[in-house]
Amino acid sequence: MKIAVGSDHAGFEFKKTVLSWLERNSYEINDMGPHNEESVDYPDFARKVAFAVADGQCDSGILLCGTGIGVSIAANKVKGIRAALACNPEFAILARQHNNANILCLPARFTDAVTIEKTLQNWFSTDFEGGRHEKRVNKIEPCC
Repeated sequence: MKIAVGSDHAGFEFKKTVLSWLERNSYEINDMGPHNEESVDYPDFARKVAFAVADGQCDSGILLCGTGIGVSIAANKVKGIRAALACNPEFAILARQHNNANILCLPARFTDAVTIEKTLQNWFSTDFEGGRHEKRVNKIEPCC
């Protein structure tokens, strides 16, 4: 499974935690940047990850910024993307089970490495439930 990963400068340090966890768990990684802590604009990296997932270059994506809100808003502008902010490990389960989210967004300024790793574990070990959730997810697609 190939995972696109991106962040802004606020998420850069925890991006290292994400990359390390993915490597330890044998995922193929596409690090979309940034590659240092210099100030950058989060929409640029959210868009890179979102297009990589939407185009099928990667199976799913992970984005980090200070709150996770900015990258989730930016990624969700791309058709076919369901980016979900997971503030804790339980949110990651529900984002997969109920929303079939394909990009996980993490709040770098409001978490720690242990929580990130548990959130990643939950994200990758949970499947979409389908059923009653499928018709709802289908309604998420852009209407115009």
